[in-house]
Amino acid sequence: MSTAIQPVDILSPGGDLNAYIQGVYSIPVLTAAEERVLATDYAATENLDAARQLILAHLRFVVHIARSYSGYGLPLGDLIQEGNVGLMKAVKRFDPAREVRLVSFAVHWIKAEIHEFILRNWRIVRVATTKAQRKLFFNLRSRKKSLGWLSHKEAEAIAEDLGVEVEQVVQMEGRLAAHDSAFDAPLEADDDEAISAPVHYLEDQRNDPAQLLEEADWRNVYEQGLARGLDSLDARSRNILQRRWLAEPKATLHDLAAEYGVSAERIRQIEQNAMRKIRRLLEDAD
Repeated sequence: MSTAIQPVDILSPGGDLNAYIQGVYSIPVLTAAEERVLATDYAATENLDAARQLILAHLRFVVHIARSYSGYGLPLGDLIQEGNVGLMKAVKRFDPAREVRLVSFAVHWIKAEIHEFILRNWRIVRVATTKAQRKLFFNLRSRKKSLGWLSHKEAEAIAEDLGVEVEQVVQMEGRLAAHDSAFDAPLEADDDEAISAPVHYLEDQRNDPAQLLEEADWRNVYEQGLARGLDSLDARSRNILQRRWLAEPKATLHDLAAEYGVSAERIRQIEQNAMRKIRRLLEDAD
């Protein structure tokens, strides 16, 4: 097997994107045999070092895929970061018994995370909310690079090809052509006729005594309810919840599993049951 892979920040490219990309491409690509050994090890024993090596060896593919989405005006580093999340999800779900290379399996997960990121951030008002609209969004945008404004026949052809209504194509085209205006743009002091951003028309209620009192009362009620909820739990559930959410640094599922002599999944179940119980107590208090 190849030499040990050097650590790389797999969650975020950080400030120096070029250095990150150079580092990623310096990591050797795994052979099919090496990949199968690591994937089998992780699937059987949840060996995190095996998962780390699988992820590091495939970061270059995330960069390659993320670059294909550069036309949306979003930072390449952010696209890579989201793609890395998809890669990690793919490694977690990969089944080496299927005899398919990890990169082929991971493409779907990498693109899915990048798609979600683009849809969340490309417009303040989301342009696509349903599965059909998302499919239309990405397909229409790629086609419009060479088409300009669509004729009725072109809209009909795209609608038939994608299995949507012509009206949906026309509506999505309008959304893609729309321009966002900043909500909190600064006032144009040197232009009397300039239209102020919407934020300047809103009443500033940050120092409203009634609102401050209401927020303080709400915090007191919430904190008291949380304290009662924790007191209602058994000692183990209370300890797990406090160390998972209230302590610094927070304990991991594996840390607590080793301490209590159970599986990480069992710790997660105890945590979720405790949170549901506290949530019900808070709802009853309302």
